[in-house]
Amino acid sequence: MTERVETRVVGARLPFVDGVEKATGATQFAADLRLPGMLTGMALRSPHPHARILRVDASKAEHLPGVHAVLSRENTPAARFGINHKDETAFCREKVRYIGDEVAAVAAVDEDTAREALSLIQVEYEPLPAVTDPFAALSRGAPLVHEAIPGNIASQFHVARGEVDAAFEAADARFEDEFHTHLAHQAYIEPTGCAAEWRPGDEITVWGCLQSVFVIRTFMLSPVMGIAPEKFRVIQTKPGGAFGGKLDVKAALLAAMLSRAAGKPVSFLLSLGEDLISMRPRMPVHFRLQSAFREDGKLLAKRVEIVAENGAYSSLSPAIMSSVALRTDNLYRTPAVDIDARLVYTNVCPSGQMRGFGNVQATFAWESHLDNVAAGLGMDPLELRLRNYVEKGDVTLHGWKIASCGVADAARYAAGAIGWAEKRKRGGRGRGVGMASTIHVSGNKGFAVELGPDDTEPSSGIVRIKEDGKVEIWTGESDLGQGSASVMAYIAAEELGLPVEDFDVPPTDTGCMPFGFGAFASRITLIGGNAVKIAAADARQALLAAAGEVLEAAPEQLAVEGREIAVKGFPGRRTTVKEVVQAAGGLIQGRGTWLAGGEVLDKKKYGNPSTTYSFATHAAEVEVDLETGIVTVLRVTAGHDPGRVINRLGSEGQVEGGAVQAMSFCLMEGLSPRDGRIRGANFHDYLIATSLDAPPVEHQFFETIDPHGPYGAKGLAETAINPTAAAIANAIFHATGARIRTLPFTPERVLEAIEAAKSEGGVK
Repeated sequence: MTERVETRVVGARLPFVDGVEKATGATQFAADLRLPGMLTGMALRSPHPHARILRVDASKAEHLPGVHAVLSRENTPAARFGINHKDETAFCREKVRYIGDEVAAVAAVDEDTAREALSLIQVEYEPLPAVTDPFAALSRGAPLVHEAIPGNIASQFHVARGEVDAAFEAADARFEDEFHTHLAHQAYIEPTGCAAEWRPGDEITVWGCLQSVFVIRTFMLSPVMGIAPEKFRVIQTKPGGAFGGKLDVKAALLAAMLSRAAGKPVSFLLSLGEDLISMRPRMPVHFRLQSAFREDGKLLAKRVEIVAENGAYSSLSPAIMSSVALRTDNLYRTPAVDIDARLVYTNVCPSGQMRGFGNVQATFAWESHLDNVAAGLGMDPLELRLRNYVEKGDVTLHGWKIASCGVADAARYAAGAIGWAEKRKRGGRGRGVGMASTIHVSGNKGFAVELGPDDTEPSSGIVRIKEDGKVEIWTGESDLGQGSASVMAYIAAEELGLPVEDFDVPPTDTGCMPFGFGAFASRITLIGGNAVKIAAADARQALLAAAGEVLEAAPEQLAVEGREIAVKGFPGRRTTVKEVVQAAGGLIQGRGTWLAGGEVLDKKKYGNPSTTYSFATHAAEVEVDLETGIVTVLRVTAGHDPGRVINRLGSEGQVEGGAVQAMSFCLMEGLSPRDGRIRGANFHDYLIATSLDAPPVEHQFFETIDPHGPYGAKGLAETAINPTAAAIANAIFHATGARIRTLPFTPERVLEAIEAAKSEGGVK
């Protein structure tokens, strides 16, 4: 599809299908789950960033009344798990590698008993020298986080394309910068938690807020517990937020292991403090950038050096570093590039995926650098970007195929809406505007190899029209609060022609629903949406065939009108959907499967990883207090290319939420580990933006109607967070002349940058 089609439901501003349930407090979360005889599970965590375990004695805990199971290295398998690297075990074996590492776990009749049991477990440690800085970890003779991995290198690669040296030689201007990003938590409101129930025959049911109920069986539960994946039934509970942090949830594994050991259901809920120190926050990255330009602003080449902080265990971090390294090269026409990237183990909590999957860090660095380039060339930053953006039909340096692209329109809108031309002329004295752009995948074929049954990245859906005339959608794609259940309902309602309020999308359940990878890489609208669209078309065909039997007419003579089906041209010949389904035996359903496009990257990181790509540009206006260094974001304007908007209200929420979350990330948030210890592991000290901090966010969608998407739609969730931090950084630069190269933009850093700019004569 490349032409816009008129629609009845798609594109409308409609509330979420589960909005009333959530707003009235009726939603049941993982912590609300109650099963007969359910026990409380808790973990004993390492107090040391790095130490050898000399002895674990759990005998006193095992004999405490009310305790049903105690697990540690002494009675659990040593099987390793992980998505990209298998470097983690259920419980620490020979040593602990970060403060918060799981040493043991108990299941007891209540929380008090579980806490007492943990206190009775005796662990003898031999503290070891810890390495908590990635550059120190790379130094010769540094302590090894994993003895079998020399140099603490978790992953590394070098990519060289084009004539980089010649381009730098021939350039009119060359630029160089360094940037540093920080460790920041997903800060979802619902702490991580799961429940599990073991039954004889090693059948285990797991409940939890999980981004993928299917794949956690294959990369974590099955290999560690030695049970076939299909023996696990995993059911998603309603989400209290995830933002990328609930893909590899170890709580699911610990709940399942404890339940099998105890022979009873076990609930394993992390406290907020445990969540902040042991889940996988956004990966910190350190960049050194060099670029070569012609005097007219055309980009000729880049050199990029990356050191990324892996923490103690890898999971998806190698893939995240790949995203960090390659992503921005595909937003602009980049003739040549040389990339050197290293992912480094440290004795800090494992870093990982968060909304943007490395793109936030990469966009902050490159888009900040671009504004420095514009200043050096004496160009307007908007004009510099417009001269270099990729366009529809391009194949980028790394092999990405651009099927649709509205980034230039998005940039012109964001600039125009914020008053760019006028405000750029009078910037300074603490007031300024800045912008940044982004590209993002809609699915990622690399995950299919790591996690899926094969490399096709499939998604499937079933649309069930029940005997009461209501419609249920079964999909393997998880809704994490981003509104994907509503997107599925709107697509199916559009295809079937039935009222959208008659649709329900239950949480995913591997016990009865078709396969889906789940919520990551902004893939659900494109890939899951296509599967549901096919299933809905199949259900419509079956519905009309059944109605034809009732009305004695051919299916092509029939029309769906509200909750009825009528013979065209004969208004009196009609019946209800409910009557048709009852006549057909009580259920009419359709099935659909869609295989993603794209390719698995080759060994040189070349290939087209996604079916298609989304684009956006955000502009920000800020006021900087030159005495205190406090930055206030006054406005954000956001132009987006999501292909085709499916749910306008939900899409607006994604853009506004992404902009505010990014503002919070760059101005307020940070886990601030010191010597491996996370400081302020609570929401008193870990500040996040609230509605009182949120600036106005104005937005407009540029619907490019992607040829691959359902009704032309692409992903949006992560595109919305990627550019705002860089836009704010560039606005501060415009307001003060101070370039801040390290996140977050604390008042102290802002003042230091202003002083540095003064000493260089660049302050405004």
